[in-house]
Amino acid sequence: MTTTLTPPQESTVASFANYVLQRKKEEALVFFREAYTAQQKREYDEAVEKYRRSIEIYPTAEAHTFLGWTYSFLGDLDAAILECRKAIELDPEFGNPYNDIGAYLIAQGNPVSAIPYLQDALNSKRYRAFHFAHFNLARAFESQGDLLNAFRHYKKAIEIEPTYELALQSLANLKRHKLN
Repeated sequence: MTTTLTPPQESTVASFANYVLQRKKEEALVFFREAYTAQQKREYDEAVEKYRRSIEIYPTAEAHTFLGWTYSFLGDLDAAILECRKAIELDPEFGNPYNDIGAYLIAQGNPVSAIPYLQDALNSKRYRAFHFAHFNLARAFESQGDLLNAFRHYKKAIEIEPTYELALQSLANLKRHKLN
């Protein structure tokens, strides 16, 4: 007697594929949350491990960006920039990695290279922390002696986030020491 198997319905295959994908996303999210918790506790090695595990299961722009952020706390700005570039490859509309690369380049003493990334952050569809990009643009311009643009971007950061202490202090210092 021969048994004939009926091929699964295409909708069944699609449903199963969606189920598997959803489970991967959920598992990756568990590792992402654990990584973020470890990062907040300054347990950076554990955070790196958990972010990597999250990325291994289901890579996201967010996980790569946060892994980069963790590398920055460890002092490895080159690795941080690399992770942010991977994030941009996955989701060019996610603004955080552009801002972060800009901040890392400023920290490396390369503010000129930071400016296009920071402008890309401001133009990203998935970005909400515009005050950070304006603040970092101000820092980049100030380090180049472009005080007018620095002033403009510090002011914009403060307009967006009136309690942003770093921007308030930086603007006050700029006014006090350089614009008088």
